[in-house]
Amino acid sequence: MGRVGLLALLLCIGAGSAAQAAEVVALGASNTIGRGRGSTPDGVNPGQAFPAQLERLLQSQGCRVRVLNAGVAGNTTGQMLARMNGALGKDTRVLILQPGGNDQRSGRGNERAANIAEIRRRASARGIKVVMLDNLGRIAGGHRLPDGQHFGAGGHALFAAHLAPQVKAAGACR
Repeated sequence: MGRVGLLALLLCIGAGSAAQAAEVVALGASNTIGRGRGSTPDGVNPGQAFPAQLERLLQSQGCRVRVLNAGVAGNTTGQMLARMNGALGKDTRVLILQPGGNDQRSGRGNERAANIAEIRRRASARGIKVVMLDNLGRIAGGHRLPDGQHFGAGGHALFAAHLAPQVKAAGACR
């Protein structure tokens, strides 16, 4: 390969890595995935859940970012802790943690704070910033689905708007 060919190859490789989107992972339960259990099995479409809405919002603001939805309906913080390593990629910059209320409902409410602290510790050890999404009712109380626990697309839009400046401040935008 000649010098011109080698230079072109190096420029292409450099351009590809420079254009790579930052990765944000949303780890949570049913209000992260956008689908509840029991009385709200349908929830919202994946494109209406807050991770997808947040990705679009950040991209509209000029951020090169991917927001991955790692929500699992019914998960407790202990289950989130157990699966977080599989949810986080080697290039994850920000973890959005939406712990939900499943610990309390499953009789594990006393484990919640310790599990959240351990999730934060493990993320920090990998250089990943953590943004909490808690107290959902304060953010979008008027957008609940009939079960009173889960949120419609309007609520997810409010979560995305609430999270966007925090995710940007955590360094997710490239």
